Amino acid sequence: MDIRVGDILKLKKQHPCGSREWEVLRIGADFRLKCMGCGHQIMIARRQAEKNVKEIRSRERAD
Repeated sequence: MDIRVGDILKLKKQHPCGSREWEVLRIGADFRLKCMGCGHQIMIARRQAEKNVKEIRSRERAD
């Protein structure tokens, strides 16, 4: 999977706040994700994150 910092991931299960969208803050063996609904941040294993991704939206890049 081609996931980059700044991408918005739509996951299969929703966060308790009701949002399904998460912003990628850090990538590596683990991902740091920030909930787009309430701002809560989590660390999740790469394997688990990739398994639960439903859709990837890239932010507009100014390259």
